[in-house]
Amino acid sequence: MSADTHARNTVDRLLDVLDLDFSQARTTEDIFTGTSHPMPTGRIYGGQVLAQSLIAAERTLPENRTVHSMHGYFLRPGDSSQGITIAVDRIHDGRSFSTRRSQAYQNGVPIFSMIASFQDDDPGLEHAVPMPEGVPAPDTLSPDEDRVVGLPDAVVRMLSERAADIRHVDSPLYLPSDDERVPHQGVWMRMRASLPDDPVLHRAALAYLSDMTIQESILRAHGAYWSLPGLKVASLDHAMWWHRPARVDEWLLYVQESPNARGGRGLATGRIYTEGGTLVANVAQEIMVRVPEAP
Repeated sequence: MSADTHARNTVDRLLDVLDLDFSQARTTEDIFTGTSHPMPTGRIYGGQVLAQSLIAAERTLPENRTVHSMHGYFLRPGDSSQGITIAVDRIHDGRSFSTRRSQAYQNGVPIFSMIASFQDDDPGLEHAVPMPEGVPAPDTLSPDEDRVVGLPDAVVRMLSERAADIRHVDSPLYLPSDDERVPHQGVWMRMRASLPDDPVLHRAALAYLSDMTIQESILRAHGAYWSLPGLKVASLDHAMWWHRPARVDEWLLYVQESPNARGGRGLATGRIYTEGGTLVANVAQEIMVRVPEAP
């Protein structure tokens, strides 16, 4: 299989997962159903259910009203071998804003709950924090899967088969490294193949990407890494603010930092820029993190 065909297949699998079915079994909520990516751990990737919940909410909106913020909680681990049901509550539709609650269910219990706000495109004040200077261009960096020699084959295969091309500015955090222990990092990301022009899909795919690697600014500060024996990490919540449109099949720089860790929890924040330096979105996530005690 050629590299281009492989890239196209990985993205097409993602598009299939984001293509929700609408159920006619509506009560007071709109009901959608979907499937999941197979995962080596058997647990649903959080960014997937986040993106699916956003797409479900967007399908209930007035025309030309787009998401500007979401706040969600990961309530239970999802099973990637089972289907997902998403219920959307149309909380409010105003003159300029709409509010939706999306809850994703498996086996009759919620695994993810989100409230999102949507707005018509209105003029107003504008400013943005500039993109950091001196960041290596993505084409000068190798994909993560080419930089993780020594990991089990199943992990390398998972990295190479994901829909996103991820390139760390510093060493990828799958293995120990001699990098400085700092609570920040930069990551380039884009989908491996083109997506349709639908802006709803690109906003949801950006949410999908936003859950990748953001936890690492916390781990990097303490010399931890994903394959560290005994490490336990679970996302607790996720917030995101969309500022400007962007294509996720073009390079985006994810600038991440962790302002705090305490009590078995760590907070990570991120800013997402286009390659040209336009600020696209801000992200925040708190995780549970448990690092094994040194012997």
